[in-house]
Amino acid sequence: MSWQSYNQSLLRYPHLGFSLDLSLMDIGADFTSAMQPKIDKAFADIQALEAGAIANPDEGRMVGHYWLRNADLAPTPELKQAITGPLADLKAFASKVHSGEVAAPNGSKFAQILLIGIGGSALGPQLVAEAIGHSVKLPIFFFDNTDPAGMDSVIAKVSATGLDKTLVLVISKSGGTPETRNGMLEAKAAWEAAGLDFGKHTVAVTGGGSKLDQFATAQNFIARFPMEDWVGGRTSVLSTVGLVPAALQGIDIDQLLAGAAAMDVETRRPDVKTNAAMQLALAWHHGSNGKGEKDMVVLPYKDSLVLFSKYLQQLIMESLGKELDLDGKVVHQGLAVYGNKGSTDQHAYIQQLRDGVNNFFACFIEVRKGREGGSIEVDPGTTSADYLQGFFRGTRKALYGAGRKSLTISIPEVTPFQLGLLIGLFERAVSFYASLVNINAYHQPGVEAGKKAAGIFLETLAAVRGRLTAEARTSEQIAAAANADPEDVHHCLNHLAANGAAQVSLGASAAEDTFSL
Repeated sequence: MSWQSYNQSLLRYPHLGFSLDLSLMDIGADFTSAMQPKIDKAFADIQALEAGAIANPDEGRMVGHYWLRNADLAPTPELKQAITGPLADLKAFASKVHSGEVAAPNGSKFAQILLIGIGGSALGPQLVAEAIGHSVKLPIFFFDNTDPAGMDSVIAKVSATGLDKTLVLVISKSGGTPETRNGMLEAKAAWEAAGLDFGKHTVAVTGGGSKLDQFATAQNFIARFPMEDWVGGRTSVLSTVGLVPAALQGIDIDQLLAGAAAMDVETRRPDVKTNAAMQLALAWHHGSNGKGEKDMVVLPYKDSLVLFSKYLQQLIMESLGKELDLDGKVVHQGLAVYGNKGSTDQHAYIQQLRDGVNNFFACFIEVRKGREGGSIEVDPGTTSADYLQGFFRGTRKALYGAGRKSLTISIPEVTPFQLGLLIGLFERAVSFYASLVNINAYHQPGVEAGKKAAGIFLETLAAVRGRLTAEARTSEQIAAAANADPEDVHHCLNHLAANGAAQVSLGASAAEDTFSL
């Protein structure tokens, strides 16, 4: 660590209050020089992407999330209108909800929101709500899984204010995502059990003509907003997916978009020395040897950013975790991401980070401002914010002293603008990194494989359910009747037994367990 190294490795955007410190990543000038041909290609690739090239070749799609914060960049007037039109519509809709012009069927204003989605359709809105949704007009709750007990818990919380005063958002591009579909049907059942018309409480955000779009039409939903196929779920937070719930909460979405647009301007320049997103991508490459050999631990030192590491998990790991590169070569690329927040983690896994296996580099996020207003002194001359800064600086130095590398991103405070700035930074870093390692960042074949395997299990479950009788039989016997794998059948039977659809008698081993109606 040296003052000279710090000054040489610090990139600042003073007008944005942003800085990126790579001084503890130990990146030499020779590394950047060796990477220059790939850097040049990455700059060219993202320029083509923003111009409307097919950037997702497997699905034959453009990738347009950068247009969302500057619609003038959209390559056609039709695409520009597909951004500006829904943006104006959702703002108008949110205003009508807030004024009571759009109201619950009983005539009262909507008092809260239940958002039903999964993946980026829930995680992006959750990040925004947690980070900047503190003094909102409508509080928000989430169904983000197909766990029935979890949904029951959320319904109980929402019911405290009243289902009759709750506006439901269902977000799914295809409308066929099982978790979201299940959540919608569970919510519909709860509303109907309370004697309420579900459709008159509900809004859909979905693709035109999708299963959800058709369902929304049939059920007379209050409104529908479009999702475009050129926006992926993990980059959809600044589309209708994130902006509809944010606007309904009363969050300043113009500032959210402006922050991302401002970062885009800075990171669109093809100059490594002044491009924070390219420098971040190169730091990832250097820190993991361009092969994901080390993990990235994300440590934001601010409670409101506690979900940021979870958000980055999806953005980075779903984008970069690929078996094949663009040439069809098996590469098994990726960058594992985990984290929570500082200084909480100093009382958890920092011990291993400092003294255990050196299989990571850290990404610290510093928020310079402690709080609005004055602070008490918790020690003479020292505030809680001083302690937070001390723990951050101390942890950073202690890790480096043990040979653990880190980078630091600093922002002045957590506002809609600054959150947009961070989102824009990491989205572009992902785009650059994907080009540097020659992969498609915008498809997710592994996710689709998991969905397919789940479908096969459900088919097996239905077959097993249909072959249960009053006679107690083993998994092998039932598997033979169902022409299925005994282990798969055993898991199906245990699931049925745990949920009251079968009886189980445990034997000395799993093979000797018997099941019956």
